[in-house]
Amino acid sequence: MLPAFNEADNIRESVRRCVSAGEALELDDLEVIVVDDGSLDRTRAIVEELARSDPRIRSVHHPSNLGYGAALRSGLLAARLDRVFFTDADLQFDVHEVALLLEHAQHYGVVAGYRSPRRDPAIRRLAGWTWTRLVGSMFDLQVRDVDCAFKVFDRRVFDRIDICSIGALVNTEILVRARAEGFHIKEVPVSHFPRAAGRQTGLHPRVVLRALSELWTLHGELKQVAEGTPAGVSQQRSVKG
Repeated sequence: MLPAFNEADNIRESVRRCVSAGEALELDDLEVIVVDDGSLDRTRAIVEELARSDPRIRSVHHPSNLGYGAALRSGLLAARLDRVFFTDADLQFDVHEVALLLEHAQHYGVVAGYRSPRRDPAIRRLAGWTWTRLVGSMFDLQVRDVDCAFKVFDRRVFDRIDICSIGALVNTEILVRARAEGFHIKEVPVSHFPRAAGRQTGLHPRVVLRALSELWTLHGELKQVAEGTPAGVSQQRSVKG
């Protein structure tokens, strides 16, 4: 699954690589879902063209830009197969490395990649490190790279959790809620490459402020749930999935 916003320069090649990776794995079923989050360029037109030429490609469109989390949620909820993989459409990952994650998918509800090493500008690496440490301390979520856009999920995760975040908090929310439902998380190193085209928007002040607001809301909600749980009752269930 590919969330995309103004990725006209990348989306055709990104979809081609996803199809190629699926074919290399010789999967019985394959669907490539692209969620156009209200792009202002030709992203939607290109995706719809690709979908007409290949029934394995599915197009989901937001009439306006709702945010990264909203795009991710739309794609994940639209997925119909037992395993759900998502990455970004900016060509910063080798999609064929999904095979490394699938080696563990039988035993873990969530298999999360971490960028090794991360090939972003220094300011983005610092921001990513700070964010991962912050959410780790707030939710006791010990992962190396919480926002790495390279993850495989058991489809049952999304039958069991609600995704409320519409912004950049979405990766944190999914991992925190999945763990609370008893799904185990496995981390795997994956390659990462500099963005060659398009613009990154993750450090836009509006994006950052929305993420911080959603972070505080999620923390408050989970704190209330924890305080309402009777003593001696665990919130986690022993589901590996």
